[in-house]
Amino acid sequence: MPAEQMQTLSRAVAVLDCFTPERSELGVREIARILNLSSSAAGRLLAALKEMGILSQNPETRAYSMGARVLTWAGVYTSNLEVRNQAMPAIEELHQSTRETISLYVREGTERVCVERLESSQNVRIVARLGRRLPIYAGAAGKVLLAFLSPQQQEEFFRSTQLVPLTAQTMVDPERLRLELERVCAEGCAVSFGEWIDDAAGVAAPVMNRNGEVIAALTISGPIQRFNETNVSWYCQEVRRVAARISEGLGYTVGHLIKSRSVENDHL
Repeated sequence: MPAEQMQTLSRAVAVLDCFTPERSELGVREIARILNLSSSAAGRLLAALKEMGILSQNPETRAYSMGARVLTWAGVYTSNLEVRNQAMPAIEELHQSTRETISLYVREGTERVCVERLESSQNVRIVARLGRRLPIYAGAAGKVLLAFLSPQQQEEFFRSTQLVPLTAQTMVDPERLRLELERVCAEGCAVSFGEWIDDAAGVAAPVMNRNGEVIAALTISGPIQRFNETNVSWYCQEVRRVAARISEGLGYTVGHLIKSRSVENDHL
């Protein structure tokens, strides 16, 4: 692809990345400021994206927001995500039994992305938005996805990733995090208290594919005050049980998880 076309494509993607659930409508000047572009260049990009149905424009404020075409793409992505489709009945069961927010995360690089969630019906709850991205070193689901990487992938992660605190409880000491990941592997479950949101707690377990690879993390999350010692113990049992059920549906033989990880470590 010619450099000029690549630059245009990169700028278009950068424009789309400006939109977030907290910043769902943006004007030309705001986009230009965020991306350090001229107002005329930003305006041309936004107009082109609107013309293709990727963005829509408020006729009164003239501000732009995501268009319906993005929703179509999102539907294609989720419909082809095998783990999400396989997990839905189990997620619904876990949601009914715990009455807490249930989420399914997959890893993309050094981040985890929420691909499915059912929110708690209780008045005080933790909301895990679809598509939300979080670093894999913070929170129960993230630690599961990081813990079951191969030793080589883990080493590359620690070499290349700066551990930035999201809260006072985020583990940013590499050695402390390594010990925590070992514990997660041994127990098949991760627990977190206030690691990415001060008042949020969670427990998570790995979902395996037929090749014995961790492809997702299933998590139960809620306000810290509802996650006492008794609840956490039961939640860990439940999330492991349900994650194992999803894994079986994907062709995985339960019981291989901890054993295979131990074999890897023995060869280090």
